[in-house]
Amino acid sequence: MPKEIWINLPVKDVERSTAFFNEIGFQAVSVGNERAKLSIGQTAILLFPESAFEKFTGSKTADTSHSAEVIFSIGAESREEIDTFIQKVEFAGGSIFGKPSESDGWMYGAGFADLDGHRWNLLYMDESKMPKK
Repeated sequence: MPKEIWINLPVKDVERSTAFFNEIGFQAVSVGNERAKLSIGQTAILLFPESAFEKFTGSKTADTSHSAEVIFSIGAESREEIDTFIQKVEFAGGSIFGKPSESDGWMYGAGFADLDGHRWNLLYMDESKMPKK
């Protein structure tokens, strides 16, 4: 069974998206011709030009201004990490669709969209406050 997974993500401008992700604190590097690899922990997300993605998949990309195709959820170490990260996203040109807030008394999260409208969720879970069964 394979032990790695790569997520292929269509973007309008690979160079601009690479700069955005680096600016918000992810590690993104150019690979090959017109592609970039975004590393988040052990996960690799490959940024492809929309035209290459459409050719590869045989279908049109989702119009993220009208729909969401997926949400990437990322664990955070603290509430402060989320607040700082969201500030970086706003400064880098991303949009916030879920301002940092608490949920259920033990989760703290926020949601943002990158330059291409792909949705991301940051979540800190304070397990010491998690309800016991």
